[in-house]
Amino acid sequence: QVQLVESGGGLVQAGGSLRLSCAASRSIFSTNAMGWYRQAPGKQRELVALVTTLGRTNYADSVKGRFTISRDNAKNTVYLQMNSLKPEDTAVYYCWVSPLYWGQGTQVTVSS
Repeated sequence: QVQLVESGGGLVQAGGSLRLSCAASRSIFSTNAMGWYRQAPGKQRELVALVTTLGRTNYADSVKGRFTISRDNAKNTVYLQMNSLKPEDTAVYYCWVSPLYWGQGTQVTVSS
């Protein structure tokens, strides 16, 4: 059984930055794609960013140039650096590791 523990969420003003972390309970990162999703109230969960086992990244258009996903296989941890945050980035952010592992979610709130 794999457990994902997220941290780093919180309240920040527009234009600010946050860094999310997701640590896995066992070594799976080196063989699995991973990413971050988010879900705002009343909206569907959407992909924010993902990184493949080869290190290739993909971002939602809404966060390109502002967010950066990275992984540290030695620490079984994936990160999401979020800069220039906007109120529309407010959501619960979920860590995902392929195929179907999910974190518990961490709240990110951006005030205007």
